[in-house]
Amino acid sequence: MDKNKKTTYASSPTAAIIGAGPGGLVAARWLREVGIHTTLIEEDSDVGGQWRVGGVQSSVWPGMRTNTSSVMTAFSDLPHLSGTPAYPTAEQIGAYLRRYAEQFGILEGAHFGTRVLEIEADNKKQGWVVQARKADGSEWEEHFDYVIAATGRYRLPSVPEVEGLSTFKGSGGARHAANYRGAANYRGQRVLVAGHSISALEIASELALQGAAQVFVSARRHRYVLQKILAGVPIEHRVYTRYAALAAETHTPEVNAEALKALILQSSGHPVQFGAPCASENPFEAGFTQNQFYLALVAEARLIPRPWIERIDDKSVHFMDGSSDEIDAIIFATGYDLHLPYLGPKARAALAPDKQKANLYHHTFNPELPHFALIGMYHQSGPYFPTLELQARWLAYTWSGRITAPSYKAMADHITALQTQSGPPPMLRMHTWAKLLASLAETEPDPVNWKGLERAILFGPQSPVSFRLEGLDALPDAAKRVLEDAAAFGAILDSTFTKEERMQLEALQNPFLSSLL
Repeated sequence: MDKNKKTTYASSPTAAIIGAGPGGLVAARWLREVGIHTTLIEEDSDVGGQWRVGGVQSSVWPGMRTNTSSVMTAFSDLPHLSGTPAYPTAEQIGAYLRRYAEQFGILEGAHFGTRVLEIEADNKKQGWVVQARKADGSEWEEHFDYVIAATGRYRLPSVPEVEGLSTFKGSGGARHAANYRGAANYRGQRVLVAGHSISALEIASELALQGAAQVFVSARRHRYVLQKILAGVPIEHRVYTRYAALAAETHTPEVNAEALKALILQSSGHPVQFGAPCASENPFEAGFTQNQFYLALVAEARLIPRPWIERIDDKSVHFMDGSSDEIDAIIFATGYDLHLPYLGPKARAALAPDKQKANLYHHTFNPELPHFALIGMYHQSGPYFPTLELQARWLAYTWSGRITAPSYKAMADHITALQTQSGPPPMLRMHTWAKLLASLAETEPDPVNWKGLERAILFGPQSPVSFRLEGLDALPDAAKRVLEDAAAFGAILDSTFTKEERMQLEALQNPFLSSLL
């Protein structure tokens, strides 16, 4: 950095937002709502992040579909265009994010084609200095009162160490799923997909359906698999509900595991029925994922489950059970490491990030770093857009003083407790994480206050607009839209609780909810 350059200072509250994907855009929208001027800084040439197909930060492939419904892959201020399918394409989500940015004037003063080199606390005044480099090689720095890191949790591919991987000689090569660009290049090949998450099963199913000669799926832990859409209703509309969040808080882990397993078996069947392994009878131990085709393709022997890889020798892949297969191509759908290369010394020392986590209060704040926050840097199952918006509202309301900020002690104690836990942090579940964020932002609706909406609020999807019923920035049409979201796909068409729903609410033994019955 040119030491002769002068740092420029804004005369009004300003915030730099690093990253113009969904998290960065929704943070900019809500910071502007509370009077903080935002500047997006994005390495790519346009908004979208992962959803900008072909972009420098994108791991999606052309034509890829969302694994969550259009209702749940949106923000509360902007529904999708009429005619958008239940599961939009990546290109449609990219266009949606561009419309969102334009609607709220977020692109004003944005720096595209610009990579942040370092952020560090300003020694001259409260705030942060951002150093960046443009595509033409020129560098600049500027002071901001606030900084948000919104560069995404899925940027740095994680490839596990496998003996002999460097010697693999299959004609299709070995790569991470981040570099997968569709099934066309694998037609006629024997492909091994390593991993058992949504991405792994989506890629494996696409390969099997579009011309691969044979597809194998290798995993350390084979999970339960829920279908993506059940009786016409997207799975997240049934699984990620406020009732489920309340049950997670009320019942024992054993009771919740039993209830989840019952839902899985009733709706999608046990993997063993299809000839697929399962790591444990307890779905929380085995884990669960979703895919519409995986189990049926296993039953047809178009997908072959395998244990984890022991070693690779030329084109032969040897598995932990002693079996082996000749493979032409390997795709590692093995996740991503947390990647924050632009942290300066103070921020890095306080956050102490590793591949999986950083020292953060509810994945957002650190008490040693005032006016700094992260958004979207968490590993979650279920739709991200609702929780991204809730996190953005929480930090915007906190920084503006519209709600009380967490105390230094509360944040420090929370981080200390996390540091005593061994292993990687548990995956967040959308329904419980959304409920927590909404409580922090003071926007969680109370079904007792909403006559006629009780069933939609408790057993319908936690759609973004449901968090605009109460609290700051409530919307006058929120109730109508909540009913529409609950009724989407024919899920909840009236306000009368079913017999099963009544039994579930009674089991919570919550006197306030019991008054609804």
